[in-house]
Formats: sequence, structure tokens, C-alpha cells
Amino acid sequence: MKKIITKEFIIGLSVILAILILFFGIEYLKGINLFKPTNYYVASYSNVAGLETAAPVQIDGFKVGQVREIKFNYEKPGKIDVILALNKSLRIPEDSKAIIGTTLLSGAYVEIKLGKSSKIAEVGSNIEGVVLPDMMASISDNLLPGVANILPRVDSLLISLNTLASDPALLKSIQRMDGITDNLYQTTNGLSSVMRKDVPGIMGNAGRVANNLDSITKNLGELSYQLKQLPLGTTVENVNDLTGNLAKFSEQLNNPNSSLGMLMNDPEFYNRINKVSADIDSLIIDIQKNPKRYISIKLL
Repeated sequence: MKKIITKEFIIGLSVILAILILFFGIEYLKGINLFKPTNYYVASYSNVAGLETAAPVQIDGFKVGQVREIKFNYEKPGKIDVILALNKSLRIPEDSKAIIGTTLLSGAYVEIKLGKSSKIAEVGSNIEGVVLPDMMASISDNLLPGVANILPRVDSLLISLNTLASDPALLKSIQRMDGITDNLYQTTNGLSSVMRKDVPGIMGNAGRVANNLDSITKNLGELSYQLKQLPLGTTVENVNDLTGNLAKFSEQLNNPNSSLGMLMNDPEFYNRINKVSADIDSLIIDIQKNPKRYISIKLL
């Protein structure tokens, strides 16, 4: 009876096992777990630059699957199908989007943007694919033109600065500034020496002035106290009486029926008084000239 397990059988079995181990090992190194249950979905893109098999599929930064396969769609030229292996428990709304994004360190990835539809996409169905602008391309398209426009201005600015730096007038101005700084330094030293010499005398004078101010303040206090002791009430009453008398006198002057009013307002009365005054003056003059006429002296 021949042996069932021959040398050739062992060799063939070993080769098959080696192939299986190699296959599963390669898939494992790619990050693909063939033994984990998954649901497959297809997303079509016009450009998958940077995206590779086993790239992570995320929702809000959390990994929910990976890219299982990338293949060219020959039935729709210009389209590339990406097969997404997602967690079997994940339910994706029908209007969800699969967005390809890139990072500087980890490369491309797929971000699932969940939709708001109440209808769940069937397993194996297509998901709308969206490609975000590449970061470097955005920099190249948006930033570099602005930088290119700025460079001539920067060049002009550097030329102007170089011209200004080589101008002899600038060197002279700097030398003048050095002289001004030196003068300020000497002035500061002079002020310091003056302060050391004269400040004590100034402070002594300030002390004497302060003492004088204290004396003046004390005298003002005593004067204020003496003013408080004055009979201001009686003085105010006297002033009020005087004011009343002056008012009465003014009223009499303005009253044409009073003597003072007649004297002030009646011209005839004023003329009579002048006439009487003139007669008295003439009588006195006549008495001085002819005293015998008015005085008789008899001698015994």
C-alpha cells in the first residue's frame, strides 16, 4: 500500500501555506484585516493623487475603516473607483460624501461627511466622492502670486535702504547724534555735580521758607480768631442805622417841600439866601471901614 503522505505532497502543502502566509502577511502589513467583518462602499473620483490602499477612512477624526482597493473605471474614463471597507456596524445616510483630504505628515485620507437623509445607503452602493484642494497646490495658486507681486517691492525697498545707508549725509547725521549724546552726557554730569553741591543749601532755604509759612499761617489763625471776637453784630446794626439815616437825608433832599429840598430845588430861595449873604458881607465891609458909624464911644 502506497503512503498517502508523500514527499511531493508535503512540498506542495508547504508551498501553499507559504503563499497563504505571504498573502495574509502583506495584507496585514498594509493594515488590512481580512478577518474583521466590514461593509464595502464605492466612491468615484477624478483624481486620487496621494491616496493609497489601506489609507484610513475617518468620521470627525475617528477611524471607521480603510481604503480596500483603488482601481480605474474603464467603463467611465476619467473616473477612479475607491473601495471603502467600513465598520459593519456603521450606517451611512444616502446623501453622505467621501472627501479626500491630505496632511503634510500622514499623506492622504478619506473623510466621511455624514448626510442628513433618513434613508441609509445600501452596502456596496456608491457614495459621492469629493476631492479637497491640495495644500501645496493651494499655496502655489493663492500665496505664490501674492509673493511674486511683493518681491519687486521688497527689491525696491532693499535698494532704497542700501542707497540710504551709503549716503554720506546719514553718516554725518550719525556723527552729529554722537556729539549730541556726548553733550547730553556732559550736561548730565554737570547737573549731577550741581545737585550734589547746591541741593543741601536749597533744601535749607526750603526749610526756612516752610518755617516762615508756618509763622504766617499761625498769624493768620490769630487774626481770624480776633476777627471772630469783634462785635460784628453791633457794627452791622450801626451800618444799617447809618444807611437808614442816609436814606432819610436823601429823601429830604429830593422832597421839594423840605428846607433842604427847597434849598436844592427852589431857585428863588437860593437867590434870596445869596442876596442875604451878599448884604451881610457888604455890612461887615462897611463896619470895618466906618466903625464909628455903628459904634459910639463916649468918654467922661
